[in-house]
Amino acid sequence: MSEKQADRRDAAELRDVFTGEPLDLRPGSDDCYKCSTCDTECPVAEVDDDFPGPKFQGPEQWRLKRKEDQDIDDSIMSCSNCMRCDSACPSDVPLSGMHNTARGEYVEEEMSKFSREYIRNRILANYGRLAPLGAKFPRLANFVMGLSVTKTVYEKLLGIAGEREFPAFAEQTFTDWWEERGGNAASKKRAERNRGEEESDDKRVAYFHGDYSNFNTPEVAKSMVRVYEEFGYEVVVPEQRCSGTPMFANGMLDDAKRAAKFNIETFAALVEQGYDVICSCTSCSMALRQEYPELYSFDGTAKVAANTYEALEFLRINEDLDGTLADASVPESEFGSLAYHAPCHARNQGLDGQAVELLSALDGTDPVDVGDSCSGISGTYGWKEEKYDTSMKIGEEMFEHMEDTEGETGMTECPTCAMQMNHGTGYDIRHPLEVLDAALVS
Repeated sequence: MSEKQADRRDAAELRDVFTGEPLDLRPGSDDCYKCSTCDTECPVAEVDDDFPGPKFQGPEQWRLKRKEDQDIDDSIMSCSNCMRCDSACPSDVPLSGMHNTARGEYVEEEMSKFSREYIRNRILANYGRLAPLGAKFPRLANFVMGLSVTKTVYEKLLGIAGEREFPAFAEQTFTDWWEERGGNAASKKRAERNRGEEESDDKRVAYFHGDYSNFNTPEVAKSMVRVYEEFGYEVVVPEQRCSGTPMFANGMLDDAKRAAKFNIETFAALVEQGYDVICSCTSCSMALRQEYPELYSFDGTAKVAANTYEALEFLRINEDLDGTLADASVPESEFGSLAYHAPCHARNQGLDGQAVELLSALDGTDPVDVGDSCSGISGTYGWKEEKYDTSMKIGEEMFEHMEDTEGETGMTECPTCAMQMNHGTGYDIRHPLEVLDAALVS
């Protein structure tokens, strides 16, 4: 966890204990001294001359609203929610929090609920509500979604970019695999066997897998479970909702609030029992750690934020992961050289270099960081017809760096970054957990 995130967490803890009131982000605008560092780091502003940048979207809009009671500018919907501005700001202005609340106000007060944009954004933001339908009949859903006529209809009717390939539904969801495997009880037995002891209150984790790992890439979630059990951790997989990241990005704050309330209540109860919360997606860990405490004051919000970790980060803190990997290997033919992209939401948590550092010690891989550029897709952003070209322009630098490394496999922790990497280069993309699984378990 970065120092800045720790400060945000501490502020949330004080708010929960002493006031219980939502955080008022407007005073943060007074900490902005208009250095424009955030604007220079914004990937959207770099390729779109019409986008005014994060400084205007955050502090400037709040100042205008306080003094002149102006409406939120519609350019807020061009913010991709990459959150790079948070890391760039030398004054710790809560820029992304301001953007989230501004987007929510714009959608609530100024966007027609019958417009194509609103309906499209609501569908994209609530993927977890629709995915179970496709997951019931994955082969049929994959066939229909892959038809060119389907893409054309979606583009004309909803404004979803026809150039995108819809992610395939897995034949079996992660949660179905988990239950078939024996669920929490089976994981506890495996963990006890691997650590050679009956009980350990220190080796218990609650897995926040997210919708995409459940419905589309269950191999990532399975790898997470197997790797953690290999280190002797009992894994539990509670019922959960989407982290809310796509809802924040689309201004659907009521939807996000409902999802966050459910997740906080569920995982706070587990934290009380001694579990740490583990995420395999860096956008999910960012939501639980930063966005929840910035926007909500439900009981347990700060507690969940303070006990949430990204999967590799937690193992590095609590296990000799570097030493274990130094004695391990994978067949060179399995992954080959790895072209690694650090998601923006990993950078904002101070996690951008860890995958390359870790896997450099592993025989059979040759990981190379392809640079600090943004992938450009930013969750649902690059799926929108009007944002597709901007998304691809932002991703050009990453595509070029991937090609220059002559890597054989791409690697990232973010599922939508993986989509963009594959879309722009044709590389097969894997998660670092899958590499650890191959080295330590499989």
